[in-house]
Amino acid sequence: MAHLPSRRRLALAVPVVLSLTASLGFLPTAASAAPVTAPVTQADDAATLAYVVNTKADHGTIRKVKKAVAQAGGTVVAAYDRIGVLVVHSANPDFGATIRAVRGVQSAGATRTAPLSAAGTTDEGAAQVLSKAEAAKIEKASDAAGQSEPLEADQWDLRAIGADKAATINPGSKKVTVAVIDTGVDDTHPDLAPNFSASQSANCVGGVADTTPGAWRPYNPTEDYHGTHVAGEIAAARNGIGVSGVAPGVKVAGIKVSDPKDGLFYPENVVCAFVFAADHGVEITNNSYYVDPWLYNCMDDPDQRAIVDAVNRAQLYAQRKGTLNVASAGNSNHDLDSDALEDASSPDDSTPVTRTVDPHECFDVPTQLPGVVTVSATGVKGAKSYYSSYGLGVVDVAAPGGDKYQIPDTPSANGRILSTLPNNAYGFLQGTSMASPHVAGVAALLKSTHPHASPAQLQALLKLQADATSCPTEPYDGDGNGVVDATCVGGKRLNGFYGFGVVNALRAVK
Repeated sequence: MAHLPSRRRLALAVPVVLSLTASLGFLPTAASAAPVTAPVTQADDAATLAYVVNTKADHGTIRKVKKAVAQAGGTVVAAYDRIGVLVVHSANPDFGATIRAVRGVQSAGATRTAPLSAAGTTDEGAAQVLSKAEAAKIEKASDAAGQSEPLEADQWDLRAIGADKAATINPGSKKVTVAVIDTGVDDTHPDLAPNFSASQSANCVGGVADTTPGAWRPYNPTEDYHGTHVAGEIAAARNGIGVSGVAPGVKVAGIKVSDPKDGLFYPENVVCAFVFAADHGVEITNNSYYVDPWLYNCMDDPDQRAIVDAVNRAQLYAQRKGTLNVASAGNSNHDLDSDALEDASSPDDSTPVTRTVDPHECFDVPTQLPGVVTVSATGVKGAKSYYSSYGLGVVDVAAPGGDKYQIPDTPSANGRILSTLPNNAYGFLQGTSMASPHVAGVAALLKSTHPHASPAQLQALLKLQADATSCPTEPYDGDGNGVVDATCVGGKRLNGFYGFGVVNALRAVK
């Protein structure tokens, strides 16, 4: 198999080796929250940092805060007035402390620890690209099984949640769009082009949406394949080409948020993405990442608190405009309902330091934000994937994300998830990044079946239609090395590994 180099571990995707509390601010229920300040050119000054400044959402306060920003040596890059979020650049080392003291500012902090001009890459894996010989083998098996898509024989994940059968009843409505907030989507891929919505796509890097045609595509298709893979899992068309998505009849959009220099997903980009999705009529967003540079954002740190506040305002704004947000639980095999976790990866834009955090006070954003559907991953055997984070009361539902230790009876005998890659390719990845789009796809089927359902109602339906899955009866040893890796707490109907259960696409359309 061919291999694609990976820029970094893209948030929640495990690359194969071959791949809050309550609302933190006033959020309006109507009108656009699009930025009213034009973007400025990114500063070249090595000392310049990006900030989010969160204020009361009234014009008088925002106007005064903007003046204070300028007086403190800052430049407003974007102003999301309707949610009270300003994106600011400043080279003043005291800017954060100064602006936090301004009346009307509710929180403010740097969105990164390295200057804007910083860049760096870390190779932590690769996507497993399907070779022509392997594709031919899968196609032969698909033909023998009477499957409509040439590579469907290797899509054990569709069969695991009944998505193959659901497609014959209701493949999803063209009136429903799932936006993939990610590294960009290659909309020229033949499996994605039929369902791609360019009018609901953008590049949000820098905090301001760029809707120039093609701006949503990956910067480097060889490295930035993550978003295209996710998009295919959701809505690859049943067109006799390649693979199928969970909801092959719905629309899919791409909102690019990964930085071109280091591949990270900074807060201002994600704020822009949620607001853009909401203002452009997107019904569901998929979020297979965590907001950089902190794996967990602690509320006792002013910078991290400001990040939680800003992203939460944006995603709640989206919810109030009718958008359901779905997110991956993470790949650290962490118990998100425990009293303490070790985070040795943050900040990931400079030099990480090891710290102990309380996941009830330090949040993985956006998955732990209120109203967001949190998804854990399973393998072909239906068991929790060895890498998947979990937690009673945190995980809402589970879905196939792949697991190299759980091997399916398929032509490639690959425990990972097969989907689209840029440049008309296909390949395998595993991770909660892959589980989340399966849930987003099922949510799209539910929205197609219940077009007037609100985000809260859709989340309730997701939980109701899920297949209840009990905790394992034996100690959980995901990688089979004889060491207990995690402990499942709860009953059959609700537990820390699977939440309310594994989603069921067939039940969603009945």
